[in-house]
Amino acid sequence: MTSEHPALLEVMEQQEVSVAKAGLVANLPARASILAAANPVGGHYNRAKSLSENLRGISPAMLSRFDLIFVLLDRPDERMDEALSEHVMALHSGLAGRAHAARQRLIEYGTSGGAGGAPSQSTISFGSAGGSPPTLSQRLKFASAAENSQLPVHLLKKYVSYARTYCHPRLSEEAKQVIQAFYLRMRSQVAPGSKSHVTARQLESLVRLSEARARAELREVVQRSDAEDVVELVREALYDRFGGDLAAGCTDYRQVR
Repeated sequence: MTSEHPALLEVMEQQEVSVAKAGLVANLPARASILAAANPVGGHYNRAKSLSENLRGISPAMLSRFDLIFVLLDRPDERMDEALSEHVMALHSGLAGRAHAARQRLIEYGTSGGAGGAPSQSTISFGSAGGSPPTLSQRLKFASAAENSQLPVHLLKKYVSYARTYCHPRLSEEAKQVIQAFYLRMRSQVAPGSKSHVTARQLESLVRLSEARARAELREVVQRSDAEDVVELVREALYDRFGGDLAAGCTDYRQVR
């Protein structure tokens, strides 16, 4: 698979495949979302090393072509471990009621952020007087805790297909300003010689993600709120990648506004 990586670079960046066969040269469109997972060298992620050093089988050039990269760490948590073990044991018990209760307990723990219980609507202020608008993570936790929040699979497939076919958002001036300001801020805060590289490829990722955020709600125009949600998402992803190297001079991207 490693030998095939160079062939994927053009596909992931240009979204097209160049074919030269029997004297015929053609460029074929290849627009698709790529979701990949990889295990670190040694089975454990070493925060003292860079992302490319932990994933030796993937070249840095290919890693730079992913819009978002999240590092999933297995941190010991007594309550989370208890809820997860109960969920696994309930699945093997053959009792539907016990499995459902264990699953709900696990979901409630995740949406509460470890605070013990799902957040209520009064806990999250939706732009109320004297309070700032809720962040993307807060809104996601509230939506996950709501009852009947899951869509049927067939309905979700139809929704995604309709959005991809008929919805083609364009950037508004406010969204452009948010994206450009965040990109310039990241560029200015990168320390010389640091492992965190910010290039025009990240700017293109911000644009793609903002358009996808608007398309998810069937909007023809990318609003300022869409760009702000994407900035928050990218900021957390960048912190996951470089957070362990902050003492070595890298930027805390969660503070980039």
